[in-house]
Amino acid sequence: MVGYTSLAVWLFGALALVVSSGYSLGALLLVLGSIMLLYSRPRLGLSCQDGLIMLAMLGFCLAGLWEVLVFQEPWREFDKPSRFLLAIPAMLLVLAYPPRLAWLWSGLVVGAVGAGAWAIWQKLLVGVDRATGYTYVIQFGDISMLMGILCLAGLGWAIIQPRRKTWLGLLLLGALGGLLGSLLSGSRGGWVGLPFVLLVLYGAYGALMSRRVKVALVALCVAGAAVVYTVPQFGVQHRVHGAFEDIAQYMSGEGQTSSVGARFEMWHGAGLLIGERPLLGWGESGYYREMNRLAEQGVINERVAERYTHPHNEFLNAFAKQGVVGLLALLALYLVPLKLFARELKAADMELRSLAVAGTLLPVAYIDFGLTQSLMEHNSGAMVYAFWLAVLWGCFQARCRVG
Repeated sequence: MVGYTSLAVWLFGALALVVSSGYSLGALLLVLGSIMLLYSRPRLGLSCQDGLIMLAMLGFCLAGLWEVLVFQEPWREFDKPSRFLLAIPAMLLVLAYPPRLAWLWSGLVVGAVGAGAWAIWQKLLVGVDRATGYTYVIQFGDISMLMGILCLAGLGWAIIQPRRKTWLGLLLLGALGGLLGSLLSGSRGGWVGLPFVLLVLYGAYGALMSRRVKVALVALCVAGAAVVYTVPQFGVQHRVHGAFEDIAQYMSGEGQTSSVGARFEMWHGAGLLIGERPLLGWGESGYYREMNRLAEQGVINERVAERYTHPHNEFLNAFAKQGVVGLLALLALYLVPLKLFARELKAADMELRSLAVAGTLLPVAYIDFGLTQSLMEHNSGAMVYAFWLAVLWGCFQARCRVG
């Protein structure tokens, strides 16, 4: 079964963005493979920490069920929260039969490099305005960024491998590919959190670097940022300037339907709805109805209310639609794994440390993404978080027990 889980995890990373709904195949194999647990009955030895992770995933799922039942929403609204319920048996399978870490990291490398190459093809050769892959530009850019930073998390594992230079080169190439995919998608929300990602990486690996290496890395980051900003083909300068122009126009009373202006309108409306019903929320259909009511009253822009079904902010979305229950479930989904993984950011075992770094960066990245987009409203966003959490936690705990 170790070979099976290794293949499933590799496919989950490698195909995520380069095949239509590619993130589903590896996840499906993990769920189907978990059926074998009923027959093999391995000794899982579940800990309190395992229970907390499963409770966080189950809580988010139940918050989605709460919304469907209380507000009589169509059952299709439960589709994305249900992914977290399916990820629990997948996590148990990984705990019982942890995949070989070389397959995990190499799958991420292939997926991130593939996303970067696909973005280069679309942006520079096909000539699209923003690289989108097989999904929407924001999800493509954010997930590409996530895979790139997870490749950086694997550097701690790479330095203790017999072929250290090869693995370091591959993981750095994966990081570059993931970053390129994000940059060429023009998804600005993913760029905002990069300083926090670098802080986590520095906290975990900074002590292993000499002063000369640190200075070289800082110089490389500055030079890389300058190149990315100044080369027009990347489109970064245009997107950054556009953001400032959108803010200036909105502050002057115009530009309410621009990318940034529309978000300000959605956040304003969602905040008002939260104030009206903070405990229960409004549900999916109620949110859309009430946002249009605010538009009719002239409180927010009518075109924004009609076009968007969520406020492009994960926290406001949960709070407005599911009330305090939804907000607490979302916070638990992020903060419980963050707390538990972060305990081992300085573990002596570098394999364990690399998994701790990856597990910490997963919620850190999603908190960042969630400031300007509701990724959990999209199948790709929910699937990627749910099953990477399952895989990383299963591998992390399995390694803890070995140590």
